[in-house]
Amino acid sequence: MHVRTSATPAKISASAAPARQRAILGQLSDMDLRLLQVFKSVVECGGMAAAELELNIGASTVSRHMKDLETRLGLTLCRRGRGGFALTAEGQRVYDETLRLLASVRGFRDSIDDIHCRMGGQLAVAIFDKTASNPAARIGQAIAAFSAAAPDVQLQLHVGSINAIERGVIDGSYQVGIIPAHRNSHSLAYANLFAESMLLYCGADHPLFGASTPPAGWQAVRHYQFAGLGYHSPNMELSHQAQLRRAATGFDQESIATLILSGRFLGFLPDHYAEAFERQGRMQAVNPALFRYNCQFVSLMRRSLVPARAAQAFAQCLQDAHTAG
Repeated sequence: MHVRTSATPAKISASAAPARQRAILGQLSDMDLRLLQVFKSVVECGGMAAAELELNIGASTVSRHMKDLETRLGLTLCRRGRGGFALTAEGQRVYDETLRLLASVRGFRDSIDDIHCRMGGQLAVAIFDKTASNPAARIGQAIAAFSAAAPDVQLQLHVGSINAIERGVIDGSYQVGIIPAHRNSHSLAYANLFAESMLLYCGADHPLFGASTPPAGWQAVRHYQFAGLGYHSPNMELSHQAQLRRAATGFDQESIATLILSGRFLGFLPDHYAEAFERQGRMQAVNPALFRYNCQFVSLMRRSLVPARAAQAFAQCLQDAHTAG
């Protein structure tokens, strides 16, 4: 009897401990959301020092918030030391869940604003890079019209890769995206905006720069090293179709331009972006009548939910700006 009696409390105690661990977070409060927003900024800024500027609070406060969050969650979220800032495996999972949670909170607030027939809060818009110099892109005009129509909405403008923008719109991190069209997802709704011409360029030290007889077909450029974008895009589709020899990979237009300027690689760039390099004599289009392709840029929003009033208004401003005149 004594053995049974002493064993029973031990068994209850062992099973109770994991239950307390599983319930360590309890109910989410406004302070928890604030701590998660600080954590998100620290991750995206790459450390506490940079987040201090982003959040406009002192480094000691940022550090205290991070420690409070780790205590609240019962997890170590990041490593800080001479090697720099790095997320732990648990920290990466918490960051991913934080993005989903904050997107849901934003969606809830947007819905409440819709119920009250008003536009407020924040609107996150993501744009593929190097569109500002495109004369066909009237995103600035759309922003001006939207700001006049929705002065209480805080606009957040992001720049990202095609895939990152698509994922962000699907998971709710962004409400509106602007990307080159390359494939359709059933989760997204698209609308045409403007076009862009992509030309093949070489740097000033490349053998094709200033060549008296430019290459007359794809076969003539295949033995040169090519720098292409490292994700699914019109750039990747064409390079595969033309059987170009990829020897370097970039993940935005700036990196492709840098590789071209090395004189070692050919690469495609928007003609409006490369124009400044051409004027400086630092790069040149290779037989632009032949080695080119066009991109159609589209706006995208998530299909699964009725977009917030502000997102719909911004999408309409984009359409109006690009169909005017």
